[in-house]
Amino acid sequence: MTGLSGEVDAVLDGFQRAIRVEPNFDACPVRGVLDRIGDKWSTLMVLTLALRPHRFGELKRAIPDISQRMLTQTLRDLQRDGYVARRVFPTTPPAVEYSLTDLGRSLMTPLSGLVDWAVRTRGAVEAARVAFDRENV
Repeated sequence: MTGLSGEVDAVLDGFQRAIRVEPNFDACPVRGVLDRIGDKWSTLMVLTLALRPHRFGELKRAIPDISQRMLTQTLRDLQRDGYVARRVFPTTPPAVEYSLTDLGRSLMTPLSGLVDWAVRTRGAVEAARVAFDRENV
């Protein structure tokens, strides 16, 4: 294995077992889950909904650079995968609220570690980009 740490070795070992069980990348259980939660909009949506339930317009304001079309598609995808629940209130016009499900809330532990890592390493990543761009003009 890599020798990074016992925990990392265990994760990589599990990934290698998953690949052996299902070598077709499209059917890989790891890829199938990470494709959804690893994209930019889904991660931002989950982090936003972790604070509290939001209506569509609130989500649009909370993530201002997302298009309405992408917001709608991301919500539908997160609902389909069981991370987000959609609740319609019987008002005129109907009010709709989105919230994390138990499965969506279970993402917060691993996601918070990733967010913490991103905050801690942001400066190093930016410095690496500057160095790369300088050498590859």
